[in-house]
Amino acid sequence: MPSPSLSIRNFGPLSECNLEFGDLTVLVGPQASGKSIALQLLKLIVDTGQVQEELRRYGFDWHGRQTEFLELYFGEGMSSLWRKDQTAISWNGAPTAIAAQVLRQQRNKKESLFFIPAQRVLAVRDGWPRLFRDFSPGDPFVVREFSERLRDVVEHELGQNLSLFPQAKRLKEPMRALLSAQLFGDFTLKVETSRIQKRLVLAKDDHDGSLPYMVWSAGQREFGPLLLGLYWLMPRVKAPRRGDFQWLVIEEPEMGLHPRAVAATMMLVFELLRRGYRVCLSTHSTHVLETLWAVKNIRSGAAKATPQQARELLNVLSVEPGQSMQQVAEAALNAHIKVFYFDRIAGASHDISDLDPGSADADMQGWGGLAEISARANEAVASVAAHLGKGSAE
Repeated sequence: MPSPSLSIRNFGPLSECNLEFGDLTVLVGPQASGKSIALQLLKLIVDTGQVQEELRRYGFDWHGRQTEFLELYFGEGMSSLWRKDQTAISWNGAPTAIAAQVLRQQRNKKESLFFIPAQRVLAVRDGWPRLFRDFSPGDPFVVREFSERLRDVVEHELGQNLSLFPQAKRLKEPMRALLSAQLFGDFTLKVETSRIQKRLVLAKDDHDGSLPYMVWSAGQREFGPLLLGLYWLMPRVKAPRRGDFQWLVIEEPEMGLHPRAVAATMMLVFELLRRGYRVCLSTHSTHVLETLWAVKNIRSGAAKATPQQARELLNVLSVEPGQSMQQVAEAALNAHIKVFYFDRIAGASHDISDLDPGSADADMQGWGGLAEISARANEAVASVAAHLGKGSAE
């Protein structure tokens, strides 16, 4: 079965973008190069009917006008993304009249793509997830929807269980232990009531009082909403996936995190692959690509990952070996991984999936700019060492 593909021409900063999605697809590139726009467009194409239904359910009406719909979906000032008579979009090789499609009532209202945006900290205010309508009309749809889903998770999905993390039946114990060690320490993520109002806090058995959201570390504030969002996709029932969901987008999963916490987050991403989700990431993290480089080279062309290779990957990520974590590592090693660099100047995407640092292609060699400083530092140190060696010989 062919891999899903998306082609974008003359849409915002994207003059020519061609993406072929793997089991795991990663987008890299500088700010304002079009990564988020491409991922939001993917959500719109995959879930057009559901997006329309959600906007209408919360009382929004674009009056059949494309400009107003684009502002509602992408955010204020974003209607200029569309270039009349120039923009062209293809999905799986077939031209998609997205402008007409979003203005026409769609029958299929099922949702198959879950989007965790880069602005996820905006989903929590005063320690509690915000309502869809609590945002301004100019805020992007994916931020509003994520916040509303987060609120649904903590109010209904988790029910009366006031301890949100760790939960005995939510993720296997080795994964919970890894996340606790790298992200929450000895603290527990809980719901408490303060002055008759619920709020998210970090609590510790031997600690007097609890820590409200605004005094958490930056990484904890970033990761907390991400984890609760992933709870939605990891039901406690035996089914590995939730309902009709097939896709997951996470923008910048590394935000605010120490490299070891990034490694733990990547194990969560690999767990989603094991469950059968098709995952898309955008990132500015060298550590994310270093992990994928390790995955590609440890697998080393083998038809199927071996237990030894899985243990090697776990060792790279400083994860204790065990049956459940080995299964997660094997899922990563067996995944089809695609990496694309977004060139802001050319407005184009470039396939750098080989992640070959010895490539003659500058974008591939520097992993889309993320490894450039490291490569230049190595060259500088080697040059200085050679110069000093020459001086000593003389």
